[in-house]
Amino acid sequence: MNNQEELILHLTELRKRLIVFTSWFIAMLCVGLYLSPRLLLLLKSHPARLGIQWNVFAFTDGLFVYMKCALLFAVLLSLPVLFYQLWAFVRPGLTEEEARAALAYVPASFLMFLLGVAFSYYLVFPMMLEFLMQMNRSIGAAEIYGIDRYFTLMFNIVFPLGIAFEMPVVVLFLTRLELITPDKLRRIRKPAYLGLTIAGACISPPDVVSHLSVTIPLIALFELSIFLSAAYSRRLEASSASP
Repeated sequence: MNNQEELILHLTELRKRLIVFTSWFIAMLCVGLYLSPRLLLLLKSHPARLGIQWNVFAFTDGLFVYMKCALLFAVLLSLPVLFYQLWAFVRPGLTEEEARAALAYVPASFLMFLLGVAFSYYLVFPMMLEFLMQMNRSIGAAEIYGIDRYFTLMFNIVFPLGIAFEMPVVVLFLTRLELITPDKLRRIRKPAYLGLTIAGACISPPDVVSHLSVTIPLIALFELSIFLSAAYSRRLEASSASP
């Protein structure tokens, strides 16, 4: 088989994987459009405990939020399919052991992302809302919150932390590829701590409790990444040393 035939086969396989993912995404988007009113009512019940009432300041605010909710639903339920299709595309170039190991990253990555989303939505986001509401009250401002701004703020908090929780999975994967080592991670510990502290300050409100509630988990995720990388390296060395 010449290079041109191999390229055609790869492109055909890629096209097949894209069709599967796109079909699933469109199906989930349709389901999201149907469930969006119920999902929005469910989300509204959470901030209602803080006394927040949603308001619209333009005729299109409700439509935009409706579409954002459906899109978010489709993205979340399409991530596992995307990861699996990526694995299936590279599967022919992997050994049986490599394929099994790589497949384990599909559910692990999705679960870590969901854990980050849940952590940020149920802990960090309410803290930020309470802080911002107290600031508004301290200057005598009338509290009228727009639904579009509310969801924009929520997405800006929830998704960065959801992605940050992927750190251990990504580091372990890069360790398997021998692109990073535990020693390299330990050498960059101090600048990494500084970067994570700055990232935590950008995500969280400017008060100590909220800042620590974001920064400490980020640092813990970095330390977990080092631990997993070192554990894998030790296991690899042990298997190489054994006859």
